[in-house]
Amino acid sequence: MSNEIQKQYERYEDVWSIMHCMKELYAVPNQHIRYAVMNAFFSTRMIEGSSLREHGVMMLSHVEKLKDLQSDFDKEETYVDVILQSLPPSYDQFIINYNMNGLEKSLHELIDMFVQTRQ
Repeated sequence: MSNEIQKQYERYEDVWSIMHCMKELYAVPNQHIRYAVMNAFFSTRMIEGSSLREHGVMMLSHVEKLKDLQSDFDKEETYVDVILQSLPPSYDQFIINYNMNGLEKSLHELIDMFVQTRQ
């Protein structure tokens, strides 16, 4: 910690007071974090020819972050819809089959299912 910053906190009596003050100054609000994660989740698109497994893992990571942030956006079928929308056009037939057959899979089952269709 620089001398200037140390001088700013000399008036505090204990470490907890200093930490509370620093948290107020430097912490990123959950709303901003939630916005950034939702933006990444909704805007992620798989590039044609890239690894489906890597894309699936990245999308599941976004979902887990949203769940950790306790977002109101917490319905499994909505996550599935966004993940399906993130796939490139070469997966259109898979998406049609998935929706027409009324399949209801967990996120992990969905990722495994479309990875298996490409093997």
